[in-house]
Amino acid sequence: MIARLIVQTVLWLAGMGAVLFGAAGTLAWPGAWCYLFEMGALGLWVGVWLARHDPALLAERLGSFIQRGQGPWDKFFMVCVAVAWCGWLVLMGLDARRFDWSSMHPSLQVVGVLAILVSMVAMRSVFRANSYAAPVVKIMAERGHKVSDSGPYAYVRHPMYAWAILFLLGMPLLLGSFWGLACVPLLVVGLAYRAVLEERMLCAQLAGYEEYAARVRYRFVPYVW
Repeated sequence: MIARLIVQTVLWLAGMGAVLFGAAGTLAWPGAWCYLFEMGALGLWVGVWLARHDPALLAERLGSFIQRGQGPWDKFFMVCVAVAWCGWLVLMGLDARRFDWSSMHPSLQVVGVLAILVSMVAMRSVFRANSYAAPVVKIMAERGHKVSDSGPYAYVRHPMYAWAILFLLGMPLLLGSFWGLACVPLLVVGLAYRAVLEERMLCAQLAGYEEYAARVRYRFVPYVW
């Protein structure tokens, strides 16, 4: 499992690096190198922790983004995410390095590093509370799928998405792209749309979820939404 984690992490980083540096037209991009290093280190840290504490969840998270049991709408959503993610990386490469449209103060890039760090550390608390936090939307009946309502799930129904917002904010800051930052609201809308569809499925197919949703009122941010 650890070997698979390392291989997939290296391939994922290599793919992102190819898109970022290809769009930038140069390898002389400290922000991108810092991002790739931080993602590699934090990703392996969380992955090794999962391998020790919840190998079944790690196996789920290392799986394909298109899986059996996943609804057609989520398969389509994940394809759209892949396209949007690549487009976002290209935009930030063009903006921050190739054409230098943005000029971001280094202090904001430090904020980006910290935002990514906080979001990834917080993700571990999400995985600790929810052994069914797969990257795709599906009911894992073979694993005894049940409602998770402890830890961060006691406050919001989708803490993984909530912390993902902080990650999405930190990434363009670290890479030095204001145009990338301007795209974040659109990405958040996409997450919100998926959360609504996911809840419809969970209410219909997962025992106790409708009662949980009535008890925990907010999806992403307490007292906001």
